[in-house]
Amino acid sequence: MYVADSRSTPATAAPAAARNPGSGRRRHAVAPTVLALGTVSLVTDVSSEMVAAVLPLYLVSGLGLSPLGFGLLDGVYNGFSALVRLVGGHLADRGGRHKTVALLGYGLSALCKPLLLVAASLPLIGAVLAADRTGKGLRTAPRDALISLASPEESRGRAFGVHRTMDTAGALIGPLTAFLILRQTVDGYDAVFTVSFCVAAAGVLVLVLFVPSRPPRPTPPARPARSAPSAPASAEAPRPSLKAALALLRIRDVRRLAVVAVLLGLATVSDSFVYLLLQRRLGVPDRWFALLPLGTAAAFLLLAVPLGRLADRIGSRRVFLGGHGALLLAYGALLSGWHGAALPWLVLALHGAFYAATDGVLMAAAAGSVPAELRSSGLALIQTGQALARFGCSIAFGAAWTAWGDRTALGTATAALTVCVLAALALRPAATPPVPKEDPA
Repeated sequence: MYVADSRSTPATAAPAAARNPGSGRRRHAVAPTVLALGTVSLVTDVSSEMVAAVLPLYLVSGLGLSPLGFGLLDGVYNGFSALVRLVGGHLADRGGRHKTVALLGYGLSALCKPLLLVAASLPLIGAVLAADRTGKGLRTAPRDALISLASPEESRGRAFGVHRTMDTAGALIGPLTAFLILRQTVDGYDAVFTVSFCVAAAGVLVLVLFVPSRPPRPTPPARPARSAPSAPASAEAPRPSLKAALALLRIRDVRRLAVVAVLLGLATVSDSFVYLLLQRRLGVPDRWFALLPLGTAAAFLLLAVPLGRLADRIGSRRVFLGGHGALLLAYGALLSGWHGAALPWLVLALHGAFYAATDGVLMAAAAGSVPAELRSSGLALIQTGQALARFGCSIAFGAAWTAWGDRTALGTATAALTVCVLAALALRPAATPPVPKEDPA
C-alpha cells in the first residue's frame, strides 16, 4: 500500500507514526505557496469573470457590433493565450523566474481592464482583448509550475485541486458582482470595468507580497516513489530553451499526455455552446443567461479537491478520463428528449465535474513527468496543445451548427468524443514499479 508521507523520521518516531496513521498525512497540508497563489487566482478571477459576464452584452448591445464582429472578438479572447503559453513557460524556466513572468502576466491583464473604457472600435477592442489574453498565456504555466514545485508528488493532485477550488470561487463571485453593479449604477459597464481593474490590482499586490520567488522544494522521499521512469536520466540538468521544451516530447509519458490532451480537446465543445444549447432546450430568458456558468462553477468548486485527492490515490489518468465520461453524459442529456426541471442542474453538475476531474488533474500528472528545470515549459507545451485543439473544435462546432443545426452538431461532437475517449484508453502511460510497503518498525 502506498504511504502518503515518505520523509524519513527518527527511529523513535516510526512506531508513533504507525500507531497514529493520521499524523503522517497532516505533514502534507497544502503549502503556503499554493494557498497564496490560490488567493491571487481567486481575486483575479473575480476581476476577469466580471468582464466576461458583461462583455457579450456590452459589445453587441452597447457598441452595436454585428454577430460576425463578436465572433471574431470571441475567438481572439479564447484562443490567443494558447499562442504565448510556450513563450511564458520558456521565460519562466530561464533562471527560475516563475514569479516574475507570472507577475508580468497578471499585471498586463490588470492594465487591460481600464482600457476597455476608452476602446470603442473593433480593432481597438480586439487589441485590448489580445493583450489581456497575452497576460493569461504568460502567467498560466509559471503559476502551475510554482504549485507543482512547492508540492510533494504524492499530494500534488490535492494541491492543484485546492488551487482550482479557490480559482473557481472567484468565477462564482465575479458574475454576481457584475450583476449587482449593473443593477445599482447608471453607467453600469464603466462601473464594472473600473471595479474590475481595482480588484485585479489587488490580486497583483497579493502576488508581490505573499508568493515567494523560489518556493521551498518538498522533502524528497526516503524510499522509491512514483516517478517518471521514461524520463531520460542525466547527470547534467537540461538548460531551458524552446528546443529543450519541444524535446520533452521524446519522453514517453509527456508525449502520451500531450497526445491525449490534444485528442480529447478536439472533441470538447466550448462552454458557451453548452450554455446556448441549454438555453435553447429550456427557453431560458436572455437576462438570466449570464448566470448559467455559475452552475458549472459551483460543481467545480465542490468537486475539485475531492477529485484531486482521488487522483492521488488511484491515478490521474483514471480521473482524467472519468471526467470526459461525465462530459459525455452531459452531452447525452442535452441530446435526449427530456425537458424536466432537473435537466439544467444535471447538465451543469456534470459539466462542472468534467472540469474538476481534468483541469488541475492534467497538470498534476504532467508535473510528475517533466524535470523541474523545464517544469513551466513542459506544462505550457501540454496546455498549448489542448487549448489549440479546443479552439479548433469550437470553430468546427460553430460551422456544423450553422450548416446542420445544433442537434446534429452536438450528436457529431458526442460521437467524436466517444471515439477519442476510446483511443485515449489505449494510450496507457509507462508502467511504474510498485511502491514497496514501508516497514513501520
